[in-house]
Amino acid sequence: MSGETASSSGIILEGIDDVEDYVWANEGVGFWDRYRHVYDHVENGNQAFRENRFEEAINNYTRASNMKPGDPIILGNRSAAYMRISLFLKHRSPIASEYRQLSGLDMTTLAELALKDAEKLMSLQNDAVRSYILKANALILLERYEMARDIILSGLQVDPSSNILQASLRNLERMPSSLIRTRGHDRLERTDDFDCTLCLKLLYEPITTPCGHSFCRSCLFQTMDRMLFISPRTCAISVTLNNIIQRIFPQEYAERRSEQDSLINFGNDLIPLFVMDVVIPCQKFPLHIFEPRYRLMVRRIMEGNHRMGMVIRDPATDAIADFACEVEITECEPLPDGRFVLEIESRRRFRILRSWDQDGYRMAEVEWVQDIPPRDATDREDLQELTNNAAAHARSWLSTVKASTRDRRKLEAIYNVEAMMPNPQDPERFSFWLATLSNRRPSERLELLRIRDTAERIRRGLIYLGAESPGCRVQ
Repeated sequence: MSGETASSSGIILEGIDDVEDYVWANEGVGFWDRYRHVYDHVENGNQAFRENRFEEAINNYTRASNMKPGDPIILGNRSAAYMRISLFLKHRSPIASEYRQLSGLDMTTLAELALKDAEKLMSLQNDAVRSYILKANALILLERYEMARDIILSGLQVDPSSNILQASLRNLERMPSSLIRTRGHDRLERTDDFDCTLCLKLLYEPITTPCGHSFCRSCLFQTMDRMLFISPRTCAISVTLNNIIQRIFPQEYAERRSEQDSLINFGNDLIPLFVMDVVIPCQKFPLHIFEPRYRLMVRRIMEGNHRMGMVIRDPATDAIADFACEVEITECEPLPDGRFVLEIESRRRFRILRSWDQDGYRMAEVEWVQDIPPRDATDREDLQELTNNAAAHARSWLSTVKASTRDRRKLEAIYNVEAMMPNPQDPERFSFWLATLSNRRPSERLELLRIRDTAERIRRGLIYLGAESPGCRVQ
């Protein structure tokens, strides 16, 4: 194997650009009769790998492995394929994930599977350089750089002339020292007995499953979105194990707590985004969450402030719209298969300064937006008078609609909208509520978010309302 592949951390992965073929001369007499289907699956997998169809390659290698367990070539090729998909997911832009949503394993789990195959290969061929190359690369993907360096050095003892291992070591040495944890001499060495087998880090808020295995609480729930169906309500943190870990490894546990807190407590100007539609303040509606990336996002939100942003792709630019609205999850009902049924209320609007991908969903740095206040007392009085008149008109309109509506569901929706009516003494918030009485296109709702003139928004709301018939559906 030769060549290099770049990872998202800037480190170069050496030696996973190609896979190995069977060499029949080394297989012995009778191999073809017993394992010709294995050969076919490996060849098909290799062809798929070389054409960058890595999921198909993994499926073929897995079929071959089921027929011939413990085969070094199959294990090594599948390990390389897992790593290539993991790299693809690391490099995949947020915009791409919104155009074509992915299902399946996340990049960390894929890297872990690659590591397991590499470790099996090493147990079978600890004198083969390839096993050291694959294991080192998998550890680099998992950002366990110090362990990767140890594996590379061990591999160089087996073959000091390996160009791939030498290049890998040089790449690691060029990395900023801040990215590589050095092993402290003033702390106890520990084995991986206290590591989560999903994230391969120190267990944080460990949960022990009925089968006796322990995982980080967040890792286990994230796996629910991909592979398992476990109700969070039945999963309690293993208090004894958690206390042992905190007492023996206090510094590393504090780092894990800080890492987890950063995923659920975003700060005042950071917010996760649900890319779906335009909402404006003073709306209330149900939401069904079923995509794995958004199930993970909701789980983290519910451990934090229960808030996220709702945004649309601007049809004019085909990019994320510049304005959006914060919503609060007021009710959250998790379903047994990992989905969520939510009740949402929209709060305040914001402008997106920049956004990026985090674990498959979008995060954004935002600027909270308010209308430009009236210039003087006269303008304030005029705005308040306009708001009071609009409120009286809206109440009259609602009374007419309720009197003419016979459908129970429509009537319930009208009462829900009426209950969301803010005090007219808050003209800005009232102006948004007024717009919720009519059915507006996404582009019109987006324009309402961009407007910073309260009076203009109220006038538009009255125009929209005037165009609605009394029997129309209220949003």
